[in-house]
Amino acid sequence: MLRGGIPIGKLFGISIRLNYSWFIIFAVVTWSLTSSYFSNWGLATSISAGVLTSLLFFASILAHELMHSLVAQASGIPVKSIILFIFGGVSQITEEPKEPKVEFRIALAGPLTSFMLGGIFWAIWFILADTAAVVKVVAFWLGWINLILGAFNLIPGFPLDGGRVLRAILWWRSQNLRQATKIASNIGRGIGYLFIAGGIWLIFSGFWLNGLWFAFIGWFLGNAATSSYRQLALQQVLKEHLTSEIMSRDYRMVPSDTTIEKLVNEYILPSGRHCLVVADSHMLGLVSLENIKVVPRHQWASYTVKEAMTPFEKLKWVSPNEDLSSVLNILTEQGINQLPVIDGGNIVGIVTRDHLLAFFNMRDKLGI
Repeated sequence: MLRGGIPIGKLFGISIRLNYSWFIIFAVVTWSLTSSYFSNWGLATSISAGVLTSLLFFASILAHELMHSLVAQASGIPVKSIILFIFGGVSQITEEPKEPKVEFRIALAGPLTSFMLGGIFWAIWFILADTAAVVKVVAFWLGWINLILGAFNLIPGFPLDGGRVLRAILWWRSQNLRQATKIASNIGRGIGYLFIAGGIWLIFSGFWLNGLWFAFIGWFLGNAATSSYRQLALQQVLKEHLTSEIMSRDYRMVPSDTTIEKLVNEYILPSGRHCLVVADSHMLGLVSLENIKVVPRHQWASYTVKEAMTPFEKLKWVSPNEDLSSVLNILTEQGINQLPVIDGGNIVGIVTRDHLLAFFNMRDKLGI
């Protein structure tokens, strides 16, 4: 899942972000339009038309993703954010749909939006006739690219929208989400390999730039298909187990007046622990490597863990009876690596990302 990026605002309560790779593709699209499609006009007009068209193109992608997100929200599924990046956009929907029909509606919402936008832009092109040449040409290109965007996303390979539609149909017929996802993901990987093969053929045919782009898209689709299935398999395995099964009860406590220097030299380096409990008569918080790295090195001798720690009242925590898929969701959404396990107001353990992955990998190796 993409992380980070630059927040540019919110729509319907959904954070909109630009991944840093977006600036690369924005520049490439603008340059390509300016130097070819709009090259018959003066330089200033060509550049202005190129920038405007690129902005409207990415606004169209945002509309495509926003419709996925709004349908998901209407179905009771939280949406964390929408990120625009080098391959377009992605809605960070935090849960799998509960029913095939919900998946079907969410998946189709994006392509239908792109087709609708394509029709609107072509209607503008048709209505304007010869009255506004620049606007007419911009509208024609945007109509064409939105129709291509909608059609491309309907390719039946997961995690493309068409692959999600296919998964919804397979899920409805088999009533087995994991099996449906595996089939749709394998098809998605196959389509990715076809894109790579097509890209290689284009490169050897002399169209090296188009070939590289096709191969890059194929590589991305193949990896996305594999990781999407693995993520679902991980969630389903974890959903069947509780935090108490894998949490570490061997946690270390440090007094709140311990200096950072003493913490590092006497607690962290000898043990290799990434996180420790700060406690005097009771738990006060957690101190992690992330907390320590915020403190300048020259202040380690005087700075205490109480000053550096995350206080208990600001901590996310789970109970021993929390299912592990919920633990993974909290870790992912909060961007943290560990959670204290609290029972009756007292800490009874620590659960980390490493615990979850080790548990899943061991079950995977044992075939259970």
